[in-house]
Amino acid sequence: MIIFHRMGDGWRKNDRMGLMSMTKRPIKTFYIESLGCAKNSVDSRSMAELLDMAGYEECFQAEESDLIIVNTCGFIQPAKEESLQVLRDYAQEKRPGQYLVAAGCLGEREKQQLAAQVEGLDAALGTRRWSEIVAVVEKLRQPGDSPYFYFPPTKQIIESGEPIVRAALEGSSAYLKIADGCDRGCAFCAIPLIKGPMFSRPIPEILADAQALAEAGAKEVILIAQDTTTYGRDLGMKDGLAALLGELAVTVPEIPWVRVMYTFPGMHAEPLIELMAADNNILPYLDIPLQHAHPDVLKRMQRPSDMKWVRDTLGKFRQAIPEVALRTTFIVGFPGETEAEFQELLDFTAEMRFDHVGIFPYYHEADTPAFALEDTIPQEVKDERIQRLAALQEEISHANNEAWIGRELDVLIEGTGDGISVGRSFRDAPEIDGLVLLDEVLTEGELTRVRVTGALTHDLMAERK
Repeated sequence: MIIFHRMGDGWRKNDRMGLMSMTKRPIKTFYIESLGCAKNSVDSRSMAELLDMAGYEECFQAEESDLIIVNTCGFIQPAKEESLQVLRDYAQEKRPGQYLVAAGCLGEREKQQLAAQVEGLDAALGTRRWSEIVAVVEKLRQPGDSPYFYFPPTKQIIESGEPIVRAALEGSSAYLKIADGCDRGCAFCAIPLIKGPMFSRPIPEILADAQALAEAGAKEVILIAQDTTTYGRDLGMKDGLAALLGELAVTVPEIPWVRVMYTFPGMHAEPLIELMAADNNILPYLDIPLQHAHPDVLKRMQRPSDMKWVRDTLGKFRQAIPEVALRTTFIVGFPGETEAEFQELLDFTAEMRFDHVGIFPYYHEADTPAFALEDTIPQEVKDERIQRLAALQEEISHANNEAWIGRELDVLIEGTGDGISVGRSFRDAPEIDGLVLLDEVLTEGELTRVRVTGALTHDLMAERK
């Protein structure tokens, strides 16, 4: 039996003796599409920089490139489905001689299934080996069998030995990766499975990246990792995040805003409070994903369950920094979540009055510790609980915003159109929080002082002072 498959620029005959490859067309240009979180965006820009250094030219239209790279997300089921759909769409639309590579988390998590799931895929590499993208592309340029899957075993992320900036600059804001991987054992989370153990970058490398971003005109640097508060522990550092922030405040004072994301409950909070309260560029913004408020649910999640610590710590932040912006995330419908446990989450939310809350349903993910538990909460119950929690938080967010009417704050302008300008204040991280709307056209990238004139559920209205 002989089957012919369309592969790249030619036809390859597939019989029981294997693939007979035709001469391949050269690869000169590439296009990268990044899916999922900001951490993926950083890896995408780093891969682009490595390819540029190797002589490849980046395209910003997929159809014009010789090579399409999709940096996938594989964290939860909806993200996996989106990644697969994007790959399939590109596979169906790619022209003769064009190549498709799957990179990132989905490849790392489903390396055995990916070739069968995406017909027409030419190569794949996982998120632990993103830095070897050039070697994968060079392999594609050589005659040989396809698809080429590059997954040599490694326990942790392999960083590039090249002096590249581990950041993604979007407008005037940049995501700067300070660490990768995770040592936590949260029952619902696949990140340790995908990424491996935590790997912190040395402070001098991060400072060099921050200086490069300052030279590029960045007005905001957002520090990201799977768990920023554990930064430096694998390097033998104590309070590594505070040490890094202190160095950043001194090294790049010309960057007005330095924001920290993904802090973990149970951290040593006092150094962070002192830094945020000081007269420097560290924003008074605390992103602390709590995931739930009932101790029993948190124990089942294998998360910190000391709610007294949470209340005391958030109280310390508010006492030292009355205007501090507090953000958290919650998971609804974790296995065994009773109505009483969910009600405690509602009560806690009403008590703490967070500025921003991300709400997610529990997804029953294979190979996570929670997969051994029965997914006992019906989807309709999860949806109903999400609606109740969201409705409560919308009331709180609106009230918190109304408290800013008549007050002043700085706004970073991100876009203009139809006679208005859109920006963010220190209270708002990009894409996930609110906006500030001004009824005039200002310059993108400008940091301007405004007075708040109105409040919506998530956004503020303001006028320039």
